[in-house]
Formats: sequence, C-alpha cells, structure tokens
Amino acid sequence: MWLKPEEVLLKNALKLWLMERSNDYFVLQRRRGYGEEGGGGLTGLLVGTLDSVLDSTAKVAPFRILHQTPDSQVYLSIACGANREEITKHWDWLEQNIMKTLSVFDSNEDITNFVQGKIRGLIAEEGKHSFAKEDDPEKFREALLKFEKSFGLPEQEKLVTYYSCSYWKGRVPCQGWLYLSTNFLSFYSFLLGSEIKLIISWDAVSKLEKTSNVILTESIHVCSQGENHYFSMFLHINETYLLMEQLANYAIRRLFDKETFDNDPILDDPLQITKRGLENRAHSEQFNAFFRLPKEETLKEVHECFLWVPFSHFSTHGKMCISENYICFASQDGNLCSVIIPLREVLAIEKTDESSKSVIICIKGKTAFRFSDVKDFEQLVGKLRLKCGATSTQYDISAESTINSDSIGPSDNFEARSSTCQKESNKSLNTEALMTVFHPQNLETLDSKMLKEKMKEQSWNILFSECGRGVSMFRTKKTRDLVVRGIPETLRGELWMLFSGAVNDMATNPGYYAEVVEQSLGTCNLATEEIERDLRRSLPEHPAFQSDTGISALRRVLTAYAYRNPKIGYCQAMNILTSVLLLYAKEEEAFWLLVAVCERMLPDYFNRRIIGALVDQAVFEELIRDHLPQLTEHMTDMTFFSSVSLSWFLTLFISVLPIESAVNVVDCFFYDGIKAILQLGLAILDYNLDKLLTCKDDAEAVTAINRFFDNVTNKDSPLPSSVQQGSNVNNEKSSHVRVDITDLIRESNEKYGSIRYEDIHSMRCRNRLYVIQTLEETTKQNVLRVVSQDVKLSLQELDELYGIFKKELFLSCYWRMSSPELKHHDPSLPYLEQYQIDCQQFRVLYHLLSPWAHSANRDSLALWTFRLLDENSDCLINFKEFSSTIDIMYNGSFTEKLKLLFKLHIPPAYTEVTSKDSSKGDEISTEELLYFSQLHVSKPASERETESRKNSPEKGKGKIDIQAYLSQWQDELLRKEENIKDLPRMNQSQFIQFSKTLYNLFHEDPEEESLYQAIAVVTSLLLRMEEVGRKLHSPTSAAKEISSTACDSGGASEGKAESHLEKEPLAFPKEPQWSFAFEQILASLLNEPAVVRFFEKPTDLKAKLEGAKTSQLRSRTKI
Repeated sequence: MWLKPEEVLLKNALKLWLMERSNDYFVLQRRRGYGEEGGGGLTGLLVGTLDSVLDSTAKVAPFRILHQTPDSQVYLSIACGANREEITKHWDWLEQNIMKTLSVFDSNEDITNFVQGKIRGLIAEEGKHSFAKEDDPEKFREALLKFEKSFGLPEQEKLVTYYSCSYWKGRVPCQGWLYLSTNFLSFYSFLLGSEIKLIISWDAVSKLEKTSNVILTESIHVCSQGENHYFSMFLHINETYLLMEQLANYAIRRLFDKETFDNDPILDDPLQITKRGLENRAHSEQFNAFFRLPKEETLKEVHECFLWVPFSHFSTHGKMCISENYICFASQDGNLCSVIIPLREVLAIEKTDESSKSVIICIKGKTAFRFSDVKDFEQLVGKLRLKCGATSTQYDISAESTINSDSIGPSDNFEARSSTCQKESNKSLNTEALMTVFHPQNLETLDSKMLKEKMKEQSWNILFSECGRGVSMFRTKKTRDLVVRGIPETLRGELWMLFSGAVNDMATNPGYYAEVVEQSLGTCNLATEEIERDLRRSLPEHPAFQSDTGISALRRVLTAYAYRNPKIGYCQAMNILTSVLLLYAKEEEAFWLLVAVCERMLPDYFNRRIIGALVDQAVFEELIRDHLPQLTEHMTDMTFFSSVSLSWFLTLFISVLPIESAVNVVDCFFYDGIKAILQLGLAILDYNLDKLLTCKDDAEAVTAINRFFDNVTNKDSPLPSSVQQGSNVNNEKSSHVRVDITDLIRESNEKYGSIRYEDIHSMRCRNRLYVIQTLEETTKQNVLRVVSQDVKLSLQELDELYGIFKKELFLSCYWRMSSPELKHHDPSLPYLEQYQIDCQQFRVLYHLLSPWAHSANRDSLALWTFRLLDENSDCLINFKEFSSTIDIMYNGSFTEKLKLLFKLHIPPAYTEVTSKDSSKGDEISTEELLYFSQLHVSKPASERETESRKNSPEKGKGKIDIQAYLSQWQDELLRKEENIKDLPRMNQSQFIQFSKTLYNLFHEDPEEESLYQAIAVVTSLLLRMEEVGRKLHSPTSAAKEISSTACDSGGASEGKAESHLEKEPLAFPKEPQWSFAFEQILASLLNEPAVVRFFEKPTDLKAKLEGAKTSQLRSRTKI
C-alpha cells in the first residue's frame, strides 16, 4: 500500500528494521523478527509486541519502502506491505517507472518533490476504489490494512473505526486494537509471542453494557453465545460504547427484526455505513424523539445561544437545533423551557447588529422569538431565509410583547387548516370529538366538579396568554405541572395533538386521511376481519360505542391505519387506545394521534411479536432493580413483572384503570412519552410494596395489584356517573383505601422524575438485543424439539447444525445492499419456516458438512439434493428438510443411504447438468446453479401453484389456512411410511450417472480397487438381468413393457413413463431402453461386502461440525 510520505530517522530505525534491497533513491526493509525461523528470538518478540501496542507506521506491515535523500539521515516512508509479494510489486513498479525519470533532475530537492507528488497521486488514484474516504486521516488507511491482514475477512467488510484498548483474558489485560466494522467486532493483540485474535459477529451479541468493578473502573461487557468478553482502558469509552451499540442494533434490526427495518437508504447498504453517519443518525433520532418530530427529519445544525423568555423577563441558555422543516430550542436543563417552530409558520427572519448577534424569527399570529449570542448569526439568517422562503420584512417587535395571544387561534392556525381539509374530505367523517356529542357540558348546572374543571381551563388560558398557544408555544415546568393535574376535557384533544407532534403530521398532510379512508373502504383481509371482531369490545360500557356513530368512526380510523401501514396492520389493544382518542379528538385527529403512538412514541409495539413492549418491560424490570431492590429480592422470578405489566404498556393503563383515571395517564404519556408510564408503574409497585412483600406467590401478588386498580379514583372528573367505571366501586363501603389518580401521578413525578430520557433510550437499546436474542433462542428450541423427533442426531449436534445453518443465511446478507436473502427470514411464519436457505447457500453447507463432499461431482450432488428437498418448488428449504438429509448421510443405514443416492438420480431431483465452461470440470457457476435449481419436473403451472400453496399455507400472507396445515401434516406422516417399492425405475442415462457418482465417492478410499471392482460386477450383473428380460419380450412392444414394468413395481404412472420417453428419446428406436428398480440395485450391492462396509463406515460428525464452524467464514471469503 502506498503511504503519504513521512520523514523517518534511519539511524534509530536500523534497530528495528533489516535492509533487503537498495539503490540510489529507494530502500526496501523488512521488520526484524518477521520471516525469521523462531520469530527472530527475543528481539523479534519485542518488536512484534511494539507493533501490536504502539500506534505507529511500524505496527502496520512487516515490509516498507523508503525514499532516501543522498547524504542525509532523513528518509521518507512511501510504501508498506503485508507480505513480500505485495512489497516486491511496489518495488518493481518504482524501478520500471520512476528510476529512469529521476536521472533527469539536477537537484536532490527536485527529486524528492517529484517522488512525493507521484506517491500522493498514486494514493489519490487508489482512494477512488478504496473504502477509505479522502478525508480520512492517514492512520485510518494504515488501520484498514492491518484489519484486512489480521482477520482475513472479505474485502467488502467495511471498517467503521478502531480503538486502542485492553481485552481481559481471565485476570490478565492484553493491550491491543479493537476494530469495529459493519458486521463484526474484532480484537487483535500480539504480546511477547502470544497472539490473540477475536472475531464476534454483531448478530451474535446478546448483551452489551458498560460495567465497572474493583479491578476495572469502567469497561465494556460483550456477551456472545454465552461467552463474556470485557474491554477496558478506552480513551473515549462513551463514544466507543455508543458506536458499538448502534452497530449491534443495526445488525439485529437488519437480520432479525425485518418487521421494523424501514429500508433506510443510509443503513440499507452496509458498505455506506461510516462513523460520522452513525453519529449523525444517533443525534437525529434523539432530536426527533425529544421534540416529537416526524422520523424523516434529520438534524442539520446545532447552535448554542440564548432565547428571550418574555413572561419571565430573562434569556435562557440552551441549544438551537435546526432540521429540514423545524427550528427547535431546548434550554440547558431540558425541563426548563423548550420551543418548536415549524418553518411553514415562519413569516420573516431578522438579524440585529453585531453587538447582540441576535436572530429574530417572526411567525403567524404576531409572534416572534429572539435568539441572541448566535455564532455566525449572519450566515444562519441567510440559510434560514433560503429554507423557508421568508424575506426581511419590517415588523413592530418589542422584547416585552413578543407573544400576543389575543390574535392567536386555539391551535396556531391549525384549526383553520383542519377545517379546510375536512371540507374536502368525505362528509361521513366525524368533525367533533365523541365526548362533545355524547356528554355536552351543561353550563347552567355547575356542580363542584364542573367548577374545578372550569378552574383548570382558566389556569390553561392564563398559561396560553403567557406562553402562547399552538405548536410554537413555550413549554415550561408550569406546563408539566398543569398536565400532571389533568388536562380539562375541552382542551384534551387539542393538547394531545400538540404534545404528541401529531399536529405537524396533520398540517403537512392535508386531505390525507380522507383519501386513505376512501381507498380502504371495502377492503377485506385478515386485519379488517380482526377489526370487525374487536369493534364492540372497545369501551363497550361507554354510550359512544354503543351507537353506530362511535363504532363507524372507530372502524374507519383502524381500517385506514391498517391500510396506511400494512406492516403493522391491526394489533389487539389498538382498538382500546383508538376508542379513547376518539372520545376527545376529532376523527382525523384521532387517526394522526394513532400514527404518532404506533410509529414514533411506542415503536415496534403493535406488530406480531410486540418487540417494543417486551423491550420496555425489560427496561421496567431494570428500573425496579435500581429503585425497588427489596422487591426484587423478594420476587426471585422477574417474569412476574412482565406478565403483570404487559397490558400497562400496550394500553397505557386504559385496560386496568377506570376510564376517568386512565385519561389522566394518557395526558402525561403524550407530554412525557414512555417515561410517564415507567414512572407510574414504579409508583404503583412502591405504593403496594408492603402488600407485595407479604405475598407468597404470583397469584396473590396479581390479586393485590388488581384490587389496588379497582380503588383508583378521579375525584375531580366531570364525567357523568353513568360513564365513570369507578363510580360504582366508590359508592360501596370498603375497607380499602381510595387512591386519587392525580396524587398517584404527582407522587410518581416527585419520586422518579429524575429518570432521564437519555437513560431510557440507552436501556431500550441495550435490552433490545437481549429481547430479540431471547426470541431467537425460543425459536431455536422449538425447532430443535420438533426436528429431534424425526432424526437420530443428538440435541447438541442439532444445536450446532442449526447455528451453522442460520449463520450461512446471515453471511449471505452481510455484504449486499437490499439482500434478497433477507426475505428468507420471516419471523411471522411458524417456527420451522422462519429460516430458509436457497440453492447457493445449500451448496456452501453441503461442501462444509456432507461426508460425500469430496466427490468430483459434488456441485451436482448438492444441486440434486436441494431439488429433492425442495418439494414445493419455491427454491427454498427449511432446517427440518436440511437436517433430515444430513442425518441420513451420517446415521442412516446402508439401505437409507443408497435410497437417498438413488432418489438423487431420478426425477424430480435429477436433471442433466452441463457447464458452459468446460475448463472448470464438474464445478457449477452460481448462475448455472440457480438456473438448474429452478428447473421443475414437467407439471402444469396451475398444478405446481396449487401444490405450492398446499405445502405452504401461509406463503400468501393472508389468513392462515388450518385445513391446509392439517393436510400437510397428514402428507408428511404418509411420506414417512414410503415403501421402497414405490420408487420409480431408473433409466439408462440416470443409471450411468448413478454409477459415475459411486465411482467418484469411492475415489481415494483405502478399498478403492475393491469398490471399483464391485461396481463393475454389479453393473455387469444388472445388464445381464436386463438382457434376459428383454429377450422374453418382443422389441416392438418395448415402450409398453417399460411402462408396465414401472407400474408393476409400484413406480411412476403411465403418463410419467411417457413423459420420460418424450424427454429422452432413444438413440435407436427399434432397441428398447433398459431400466432398473431400486430393489434390483439394492439386492445386487448387498452382495458386495466392500460397498456395504463403505456406506456403513461411521463418520465423525462432531469433527465435521467443528471444522465447518471454523471454516464457514473463510469459505465465504473465498467466494
């Protein structure tokens, strides 16, 4: 590799380097200890250790080329090489292209300048085809070379970054280098002759966390396949950990969690992942989550500045964050003050004089925001004007009156937009919240509860007058305090829209909901069937959902969302949540609120595996361990908390609390996100701590929690008693203490409000790995349990075989953009069908695992085996089919192995293989392999399609056909009882190929001669038997006789025999084509002891599996 020319002092370097070649201008050197017998003694060991530990050019490669300046001790390093071949290539190029040119220069300085320029030009040219970017430092290029040399991974593997650190092997730290690439975590160390090389694929990581103990102040703990690894002594441990976390989660989502992998163009191509890109993505995700912005927004700029807060008469310090469509501000303490300004609302952008460096942003509603002490404020104003098309217009703005609430509508022009959209939309859509229709407030009869409700409204109106109203209002500590007290009924829909960010989705997609409703009307699929089933189970006690008005609105919202997002479709609990949203928000608003919850606020909750809810349950358990340790000591099994809290997370407590109390929880959820639910869950357990500590079992604990929920009330709720679910309980005389929901929420904020958003995000990432790996382990155990009943392989052998099978599928996906192999994994299918491999992947596994892989025609055997197993002709096979064949090859009897070989040489498995490239012999190219694997036995297309549907009842992703599954299982049971008499006869060309295969299998066997002789004897005997049979029949009836012989032996039908004759016409029409039954071949071979010994000879599967695991990645590298 060419290096950027750097000065080297040769006098000191001679202690570490040996000269191999030299001329007037260049020197080729070899690193001391490299290539010497015994490693170069103590000097070589010390040099090797220095190379591993020190971050210098010397550590990169054992060979280098220096450009020497005559009469000087200062040389320039210009090239290095990992081996002699590489460095010699560079040396030869210099002698042929540079040496002759240098003689024309007069001065040494000109020579040096020319060499430096030429080498830099070579590096630039090389960089066009390299993964190292032009702006990467020289050290990164060196590290890339070291990475490629040390681990031998495919050249497509993208190195993201590298760090110096210590790896703890037992109690001994080994200093070396940690390399983070797109698919692997790799570590290399060389200390005093001891080499440590570690490669862990990200998809195998089940735990990734920062830990500390007495010995290690701070370290990163990685758990992979049950093994623990610790890395410490990082210079920037937080940066390293964040990057590792992102790479692990990216791999997990891409390979395991296809339901939620959203085809991000940045991450969809593994070759485009960079350290900077990952960091930017992490910042954008945190930015969007904090301000509740659409997922498409990316953080472009961040500026430290001060924002003038008019109602407090002071400027608060914080950060201005700018994305494509929003300007946001958060104070240094995020809870103190935050603002969101959509660019669509901006009218003008002003700048002040140099002294204050202020930017003033004027928005609709005569509102303005002043940001001061902004660095590069003039450039920022220019950029923002370009973004929003605003011009510099003179406005009468004063610091004291930057907010004028009198001119602002209830939703900052949001209501006007909404009404415009509604006029264009379907007239059948509800334009009022169901609560206003079914429970209009009677202003004439104000009881104490209604008076309290009016006082709440007045408090919010005062806040609006100070902080503004609508999407760009100031959000302060006072806002949170009012939310905790409960949002008034009349403002609930508006503020839910505001705090969730749904107001932005609706404003930027006018008329969208009406269009989706129209398009989704009349659709019939699994989602719509489930929706219809659950419609009347959604708040059935509420009058709004006892009428057609509420039911129709619920149907439209749920069906429209299922149409919008078919990946989620419809999931139970969505109906309960949506029914509450419809009570307080208009129909279109309820739709956008549902979008905000499902796609942003509760990611991955509403899918088949509810991964998001499981992850948050794991986070909840972690918080319980931290905040309620006495409870975790008493409850030895933490699964209790998971079983109890699942409905809390999925329905936001709506399913366990009375409706009048649950809506207060929803208020807090829309303001604080999942943090509010976690805090409330902790407060509930804390409140019931004494009772839970006295419980003897889980059932008693569940009863205690449920009794607590029955006694939660909302004494200030203005809802009529007929609607309040807790009203009947309240009237009864009970010994149980009533708990007001407002007090409970306030207590949860006071005790657990210190939990930070950043900590929750980190815990979510960490637990996501654990949850998905646990689900994968469950899948594996279920597959092994089913498969073990049908094979003789031990559970340990099956376990290792499953790991190799799954790994091969993933290896095919590592280095390809939008890899089609990713489609072979579908977690929504039954366990056996979740992982499937194609013919190319099967060939690799066949080469690694089959005891017959030494055969010259192994590619053909792999192809025929795959075709035999692919019964439904979808060009994919599952683990059960794969393991059944491996089981026969290793544990089958002589008859079973011979039957397998026989079936490989007759249709549907057998097809004639002719390679286009004769120089490759029996080797088949990937294109040819895929072509031959897709050739099917001549059946009508409609019959193949019907059979495929029958064999794969869920392939269409529609409703699961239980009858088809029962039929499939029945066919499998019948297949097990297959008699050897049922096998069709083998014709002439097939038998010739069968004999060739046997010859190939016997090659290089100790009894090779005996085996060859046995085959010759058997072939001769079978031909004589066939000759006798032919003499007994007239030649003219040959075709009929072949057909009748096949029928007599229980083989193919007459039509099938005719199709074979059509497919392979006889060379001599008058001569009948001979054929053999399996019974004949079996009986003949049983008389040959050498053949029987060959097939009954035990083969060590354990050694084969170990070899496959170590060479699996290497075989992929060669491919």
